[in-house]
Amino acid sequence: MLRRMLGIGILVLPLVHLAAQDIDANITVQNRNPSTIADQIRDPVERGAFIELSRHAQPAEMLERAQLFLKRFPLSAFLFQAYDVAARASFDLGQYGPGLNYARQSLQLLPENPLLLVSVADVEAREHHNDAAIADAQDALEYLGRFTGPSSISAERWPEVKRKLEASANFARGRALLEQALALPRAEDRPLLLKKCESVLRQAQQQNSADPEITYLLGLAQLSSGELEAASASFAAVYKAKDALAPKALANLQTLRKTLKPDVSLEIFLRQAEERKADVSVNAGRGETHDPSYQVPPAYAGSDSCRGCHSAIYQSWSETGMTKMLRPYAPQNVIGDFQTDNQFYLGDEAEFQDGKIELRAGAKQTPFARMVVRQGRHCFEIKQSDGAWHTYPVDYTIGSKFQQAYATRLPDGEIHVFPIQYSRVAKHWINYWKIIDGPGSERTDVRTWEKLDKATSYQAICAVCHTSQLKNVKNGGFDVKNVQFKEPGVDCEMCHGPSAQHVADMTLNEPYPKQALDPPVNFREITSRDFLRICAQCHMQSALRTPGAAGELNYSRSGQFFPANLSIPFGEFSRKGFYKDGRFRQTTFIVEALERSQCFRKGGVTCATCHDPHGHDAAANLKSLKFPDQPDLMCTGCHAQFQSRSILAGHTHHALDSEASRCASCHMPRIMDSVLFRARTHRIDDIPNPEMTLQFGQEESPNACLLCHAEKSADWVRHELKSWRQTPRG
Repeated sequence: MLRRMLGIGILVLPLVHLAAQDIDANITVQNRNPSTIADQIRDPVERGAFIELSRHAQPAEMLERAQLFLKRFPLSAFLFQAYDVAARASFDLGQYGPGLNYARQSLQLLPENPLLLVSVADVEAREHHNDAAIADAQDALEYLGRFTGPSSISAERWPEVKRKLEASANFARGRALLEQALALPRAEDRPLLLKKCESVLRQAQQQNSADPEITYLLGLAQLSSGELEAASASFAAVYKAKDALAPKALANLQTLRKTLKPDVSLEIFLRQAEERKADVSVNAGRGETHDPSYQVPPAYAGSDSCRGCHSAIYQSWSETGMTKMLRPYAPQNVIGDFQTDNQFYLGDEAEFQDGKIELRAGAKQTPFARMVVRQGRHCFEIKQSDGAWHTYPVDYTIGSKFQQAYATRLPDGEIHVFPIQYSRVAKHWINYWKIIDGPGSERTDVRTWEKLDKATSYQAICAVCHTSQLKNVKNGGFDVKNVQFKEPGVDCEMCHGPSAQHVADMTLNEPYPKQALDPPVNFREITSRDFLRICAQCHMQSALRTPGAAGELNYSRSGQFFPANLSIPFGEFSRKGFYKDGRFRQTTFIVEALERSQCFRKGGVTCATCHDPHGHDAAANLKSLKFPDQPDLMCTGCHAQFQSRSILAGHTHHALDSEASRCASCHMPRIMDSVLFRARTHRIDDIPNPEMTLQFGQEESPNACLLCHAEKSADWVRHELKSWRQTPRG
């Protein structure tokens, strides 16, 4: 076990070169940010210690560095990295108990770390923590399937590393399952668990056929199942590899020979066992054959084609924010102040902190932009480096609820977004990118506007989520000169899929059989994972956009219509996206937050559990909530016990009709930064954690209790929660 894990650990150790990806940006294989995490650390002493922490050394020295970092910088935003290094170094030193403690602290801050989870599962299986090993190995496999490789491992090398990690995760699962099966008091209860164990170990063997330890464990599982010939074939393969396990394999082979073929020599028995192994390998390779061709999805019909049959839904949808993500210019759609408070100065500052926006006039103000109406047309006038004012017409509006951006179309067809946006919340023009981006972001400097390059390009940065059926007509990537979209805004077919065939068949009154996920999608029948994947097309910040073979940029023409975007590891993002306690700070990570919750992982909650994308009251119900006047219904549909007022009173310890007794007040507190206001976290099972708040403070670990009881302390919260646990519920 240690030899295999040490080899993988060395590959993933470098930390300082991970990218610090901007928030609220379209991430592609072309623009994955090459800046470093160390650039985000302002304290030069902490930065130096972090860089030192990332340098490879012997395990004892690595552990000492990590422990020193944790002691000196207990409020660092990068504790998850330090705990990770301490855990790996402890494992390498054989200090499994302390290593698991360090790992748990790292995973509390960054749960989606498959590289660490694989090591943890392997150690847990070794230490006989079987349930934990199985759970952590399964999480590791899920995350290996969801995320790309870290920046510290080249794209060419990652597939091999990933296969070995998957093999190690399955090895840990198999080891734990085998021990669980053998521990069952009745032999007749074992077959099902042993069968599962064998299946898992065969997966591991396929993922890393060169590892004799996997094959040896498979042989033990087969032996326990009474599959003696299969076991002899596995042990023969291990013996032939002349690995350290060869003597144990030989001992098992000698026992099996006496049972199966006592009249033949060991040499003949070995040869026959090897032949059986070869036959198994050949047959395994004759499994399912996959037709490389695929059924091309039907063509896109456009939203107007839905209106005839689905007029009420169409009308409701047309009033939602989705249709207004991008709209061709119309004076009545403009929400910004183009007449009174309509100037922006270089030197002015806007800071959003703790849910509040603070505007400060600069000591030396230099005029940069005037937002005006000229001959009935809304325009931006921008003072550029030549000292002259340049006028650009507003050709598009972006957004409609809380904030609005504006874009102009150049003669060559490129669309560029003005660097100044209007906040309806602040009632002011702001440099929004400077508020949310990390240091070094090009787009935070409004003077880059006149370059009219990718930093302001709508096609490169925004269009993937704000327009429908985005495509590069020359089959390339997010090239600003060759990108076109079918419809502005988010149309019906972004969610329901290409429906031209459906429209044609329904027009001819020829119903046809289809699966729930076939266009148009029947959302009532698909899995919660597929449901979320469809919403994640726009609502997943971490998605790495990879162009399709025919130039598709936010849809797919092969397989399912929605692209299967992998995510880049969360550790690569600007820390502005996270609190120091590991929770997501920005609403652009709303799907990622929901995926962390047990409501999704075990309960199958989807976006539509709480939201109605076709809501009939979009103007008044800006968040498209299903039950805006009875929000608890979004929770008590599953947690039915809390429909009882007495049980609810005992659970909340607050007056039943108070805001504090609403489910969302404690479990979805308003701690996520949206467009200059606080939104609810979508890690729905969030529970107030006073220990984290005591460590990091309310600003970096906001506690739901202290959002109301602001005059109290985290220590008070800890005392209150302890007293609740000791009080019998009603």
